[in-house]
Amino acid sequence: MKTVIYGFSTEDLLDGLGLAQRIRELSGEELETFGFIVGAEPDVDGFDVIYKMGYAPTDAISKAILENISDTDIFIGPATKNGTDIATRLSAELDYPMITEVVDVDKVDDEIILKRQIIGGRGLAYYKFVTPITLTVPRKKFQPSKLDKKPEVKEVSIPEAKIRIIEELPKEKGEVDIEAAEVVVGVGRGFKSKEDIQMAFELAKLIGGEVGCSRPIAADFHWLGEDRWIGISGKKIKGKLYFAIGVSGAPQHIMAAGDAKIIVAVNKDKNAPIFKYADYGVVADLYQFIPVLIDRLKKRRG
Repeated sequence: MKTVIYGFSTEDLLDGLGLAQRIRELSGEELETFGFIVGAEPDVDGFDVIYKMGYAPTDAISKAILENISDTDIFIGPATKNGTDIATRLSAELDYPMITEVVDVDKVDDEIILKRQIIGGRGLAYYKFVTPITLTVPRKKFQPSKLDKKPEVKEVSIPEAKIRIIEELPKEKGEVDIEAAEVVVGVGRGFKSKEDIQMAFELAKLIGGEVGCSRPIAADFHWLGEDRWIGISGKKIKGKLYFAIGVSGAPQHIMAAGDAKIIVAVNKDKNAPIFKYADYGVVADLYQFIPVLIDRLKKRRG
């Protein structure tokens, strides 16, 4: 199977390679892998060839992929805004079926089945795997089992695009990488002010974690940066512990936090949706609960 895995970072390529290798294991077919990385250096093994190009609009990226690699059986890209945009363009140009957000692959009655989350993470949809096809994969859902090839690296030029970049503004570098954190303290609209979030930072420091937040805290109130936003359009976490404090539990938030091994929810509303997904739930006012918890942790530390 000729597979093209595209993305904007080494992590994107590894996620896609993990999915491709899983499909190979179940199908028994040989895998020919081509990487296509945009705006970054290809610091990864496991590919036959990796193409690299400078950053460009998504229509130019999809055009470059098609100009340099032909007769592709599987396209795999990151389940991000740009990654999905490129997948859509590739599928439309080649008339390939497309499945986004693939979270698992299995074999049932000699058929390979792709699974994706639906209904805000509360259900799974099953699709029969066919080729040719275009897929997108969320972060850290698949890890490659073998990186035994040293790829040939080829640089490609940026083709002319219909979308024109008028101005480029540097993106502010995030303070943290909550996707890599093993422990995350999430804050939601239960916090009444930006200053009150300092309680969450103090708690996170005591338990060796980072602070994340729900969409309103980052996108509406701008109390925290988007690098801390946990959601479909933000960051996805997959650590050992997620402490959701004052978070209601919107489907988009749950989909991004649901892979944490343990979820502890604190909310004064006993009917908050977050409790349906939590391993442990505390019905309490966060303004009473957090100070007591911080005090107990400090006393245990001596």
